[in-house]
Amino acid sequence: MSVGSGNGSTDPSDAADEPGWDVDPEDEIASVVEALGRQQKRWREAAGLRVAEFADAIGYGEDLVRKVERGARIPRPEYLDKAEEVLDAKGFISAMKDEMLKARYPKKVRELAKLEERAVEVLLYSNHNLHGLLQTEEYMRALFDMQQPTYTPDVLERGMAARLGRQSIFERSPAPALSFVLEEVTLRRPLGGRMVWRRQLERLLDVGQLRNVALQVMPTDREEHAGMYGLIEVLKFGDGTAMGRSDGAFSGRPVSDPKQLRILELRYGMIRAQALPPGESLAFIEQVLGETKT
Repeated sequence: MSVGSGNGSTDPSDAADEPGWDVDPEDEIASVVEALGRQQKRWREAAGLRVAEFADAIGYGEDLVRKVERGARIPRPEYLDKAEEVLDAKGFISAMKDEMLKARYPKKVRELAKLEERAVEVLLYSNHNLHGLLQTEEYMRALFDMQQPTYTPDVLERGMAARLGRQSIFERSPAPALSFVLEEVTLRRPLGGRMVWRRQLERLLDVGQLRNVALQVMPTDREEHAGMYGLIEVLKFGDGTAMGRSDGAFSGRPVSDPKQLRILELRYGMIRAQALPPGESLAFIEQVLGETKT
């Protein structure tokens, strides 16, 4: 269930000619990308444009156009907008924009995002860094930069886009109940530098003010800590079912059996009880933010 994070730089020359993401032929989303490619080719040929002419008209390379048409490349939204405009495709190409946005996410992330979209309650404890749903884009980039071995530009970009996309959970209506427990050390570690650190703390304060969010801090000086075995995630759904995962239970695999879920919920409940209450936690984050300005 959990998704790793990472970041790095891209080559501007590559970005100009190859905007988009490679397609995994084993992924079920490949058929959707192939359908888009066939649609583009049909409209291009109907307009009497050769590949080179079409590529020149939309401002992208021939190689990219060919990759899109054979379903080997997931185009970015701006590519689709230009293709729609040049081909006057009656909305058929631009209508695929949402599908292409979903297709750019790695398969595991799409599956997780679908679960989060269904969840009515989410319980999240992470220990080494802030949970991805809480991260600013700059903080994410700092984490991606630290990944070893380094990510390729394509993998990096897809990972960033996927994580940012999942943060739409805060805009859902009706809003799910979200509970986060953060380790004090994650608030004090200046990943990305002082300004990135400060903006991340400000983001936490903003999220912590939301009525459906409970943000709690686990102080480092606690003598007892039920979260010593690592990350815990529990997603509860409207039909009464749930799914959870913990680094320190059931070999880290996702579980949905009620008996196993009770163990995760027991541990999470103990962690919440040992952490600072939400009000005190926000005051603590404000204190740390103040320390970054000195």
